[in-house]
Amino acid sequence: MSKQSEKKEVSYAMVNDLVLRMLEPPGAGWWVLLLTCITLLSWGAVSFAYQLWAGYGMAGNAHPIGWGTYITNFVFWVGIAHSGTLISAVLYLFRAKFRMPIYRLAEAMTVFAVMTAGLFPLIHVGRPWMALWLMPYPNERALWPNFRSPLLWDVFAVSTYFTVSAVFFFVGLVPDIAAARDRAKTFFRKMLYGVASLGWTGNNTQWKHFIAAYLLFAGLATPLVVSVHSVVSWDFAMSIVPGWHATIFPPYFVAGAIFSGVAMVMTLIIPLRKVFKLEPLIREEHFDAMSKLILLTSSIVAYAYITEFYVAWYSNNMFERFQFWFRPFGEFAVAFWGMAFCNCIAPLALWYGPLRRNIAFLFVLSIIINIGMWLERFNIIFTSLAREYIPAAWGSYNFSWVEIGITFGAFGWFGMWMTLFIKFFPAVAITEIKEILPPPVRNKESLQGHH
Repeated sequence: MSKQSEKKEVSYAMVNDLVLRMLEPPGAGWWVLLLTCITLLSWGAVSFAYQLWAGYGMAGNAHPIGWGTYITNFVFWVGIAHSGTLISAVLYLFRAKFRMPIYRLAEAMTVFAVMTAGLFPLIHVGRPWMALWLMPYPNERALWPNFRSPLLWDVFAVSTYFTVSAVFFFVGLVPDIAAARDRAKTFFRKMLYGVASLGWTGNNTQWKHFIAAYLLFAGLATPLVVSVHSVVSWDFAMSIVPGWHATIFPPYFVAGAIFSGVAMVMTLIIPLRKVFKLEPLIREEHFDAMSKLILLTSSIVAYAYITEFYVAWYSNNMFERFQFWFRPFGEFAVAFWGMAFCNCIAPLALWYGPLRRNIAFLFVLSIIINIGMWLERFNIIFTSLAREYIPAAWGSYNFSWVEIGITFGAFGWFGMWMTLFIKFFPAVAITEIKEILPPPVRNKESLQGHH
């Protein structure tokens, strides 16, 4: 049977059945996954509580590395959040059809990843009850907030990105929530979907306003792909630390964010596709298209790595030259070569066409890429701060169990929200998939009568 005939066999009713079946009462596997995420979250919460009680010295931060694991995690999670905006907004404006089955999960990932990233500036400041000073409230005495502080820039970036992404995410959900409402059986779900669907009936007027609103939010969200992670990159580039003070950082960070985000989408959607038997909706050609996007952004990231070394060498600046010698051959060399393999070498396998459609290979590769992107942020932060200008001020870093617990707790926090989402809301867009299906064919009797 050809793939074209398989595609035509997917009817509108089948789309509803496959997606809404995911909302049925959870089985043992779902509860195990949820409890695992809550256990990781509890580990992180206990670690954070201990840090509050014993002091910020429980973290491994020590002079000269003042930005450690927490800022590494912050940049990592902001990067993960970027693919949702790219897949849902940018590709929507370009009418890329391969986004249809995957963009809903990418949007959910965006919202929950931003919620995770927003925790780390609060953890990093050591005294989260003073985080009020980061807010841009009226300030006639010019004491707080400090508009020259990168922490304040992150407040603007994260809050703006979260607000627009959450609204965009919810607006796209409304028609599918209404479909879930019409099939809801329990009182709780009827109430939840009844309120969240905002009285959606699917008439022509509602669709007209829905399409206009979705297009508007896509247009608003698109600049955020560039602006938000550019702001995060300026946290580094506006300093004079060797290895940071570079104009390449904004496009470099944006490409890396898209790279890691698309990989995380694959990490999430491949098990979801297998468990809920969504193969008719999420097909191999969709993974092929995502693989090409990964290959493109991997090439940009690799080019940025090479450019950093090129600029450092030809700058004739001894501090820059030493910094980029230290990264591959110094104390943190394992992290550098791990980053190079995961982000530059491993994705080259996607030039081979059959591997772009090999689901098991793509799942393993997506995990490798996310490890590599965490190591990239580690390289940027740790190596530059460990070897700045004065040798007498050089130092190292001692990882503590508190940081490790909080890092795993962040994954538990993210996983908990994703696990709850796929059981209470449609994780695959019903209406968007129906748009790319062939028009419904009437039964043979009506066709014969027509002829």
